[in-house]
Amino acid sequence: MIGEPECVWDARAILGEGPVWDGRAVWWTDIKAPALHRFEPVTGRQTSWAAPEAVGSFLIEPDGRLLAAMKSGFARLRVAPDGGAIEVEPICQPEADTPGNRFNDGKRAPDGSFWAGTMDDAESRASGAWWRLDPAGTARCLETGYRVTNGPAFDAARGRVYLTDSARQTVYVADLADGGAGFSGKRVFAQFGEGDGYPDGMETDADGCLWIAFWDGWRIDQYSADGALLARIPMPVARPTSLAFAQDAIYATSASIGLEGQTLAGGLFRIPLQAG
Repeated sequence: MIGEPECVWDARAILGEGPVWDGRAVWWTDIKAPALHRFEPVTGRQTSWAAPEAVGSFLIEPDGRLLAAMKSGFARLRVAPDGGAIEVEPICQPEADTPGNRFNDGKRAPDGSFWAGTMDDAESRASGAWWRLDPAGTARCLETGYRVTNGPAFDAARGRVYLTDSARQTVYVADLADGGAGFSGKRVFAQFGEGDGYPDGMETDADGCLWIAFWDGWRIDQYSADGALLARIPMPVARPTSLAFAQDAIYATSASIGLEGQTLAGGLFRIPLQAG
């Protein structure tokens, strides 16, 4: 059963994105601020770090550092416990020749690699691509021609990966190669149209269902692996952007950009998940 969304941090994020649950806290990025945030549900503690440039997405490494896809490329970040400055260790800049692009959404693949997508920051060109960063720090382009990359979401049990081009309102599914080395057989999983909003960040659950946040859609949807709509969560903000599963809840980010007068826009939300 799914409870009502509750705003746990009225952060007024410009472009809140990329939530990551570490077992104790949810981390997320404000791409346009730019900043990183961390929220501890048990204590209610809120911590923020000013970022030197846009952080599109990130993973948490075993040593506590963040593996990030930033405006300029891949990097490892070290943050102080109480906020403040961020120490950046660059890894590579795979799109140094495309200065109008920036990295956007990304996730860890089943094989341990980091998949992250790029996009034209002005959202006018289809110059975005999907990149795979292997554990050795080598980046390889997987596919080009995207306008606004979002996802990916991995279903390891079915050998699938879901990829979104938000601007085209299209979610694709493809066959995953070797747990994350690449993909093939890409096809449309779901196509949306006028009035539906734009599929944004997404995640799979333990049953292989796909959950999608809809920019300008006021909602989060759950789909079965065969594409059937299973549940719809109305959100109190127009632009929910992404989600992450915690122990007994979903944490969802949102954006305030273009919605300066909307209450709670840019907040972090908790959606309780109850057995039954």
